[in-house]
Amino acid sequence: MPVTDDATLREILERETIAVVGCSGTPGKAAHDVPTYLHQHGYDVVPVNPYADELLGREAVDELADVDEAIDVVCVFRPSEEVSGIVDAALERADADVIWTQLGIVDQDAAERAEDAGRTVVQDRCMKVEHPRLMA
Repeated sequence: MPVTDDATLREILERETIAVVGCSGTPGKAAHDVPTYLHQHGYDVVPVNPYADELLGREAVDELADVDEAIDVVCVFRPSEEVSGIVDAALERADADVIWTQLGIVDQDAAERAEDAGRTVVQDRCMKVEHPRLMA
């Protein structure tokens, strides 16, 4: 069952490296504003976007498999119908312990598959909302 309790959300938000799948360079879009907020609050944000060369001052990678550093959280800003493939890519990695889908993004089957593989799942929540609420 996806995480909903504040204590576990707080533990997740204490992690450092967040790969943002669907990170955007367009100000005003949640996929830009949320990663920017996280970056400004000290997180190491790894932008994953095959259509961008650079985001948040660092090289963007095409997919999760291209991330060379260890990932703590995979944050998903893609439509719900794409979550399954993103979860599969996260499960290929030994380091991506948490999969977090942003507001409005839900795939229960993919969430169950991730949880069965020992991963923590947060669905349909915004990191930019939860961070100041729990970490301030």
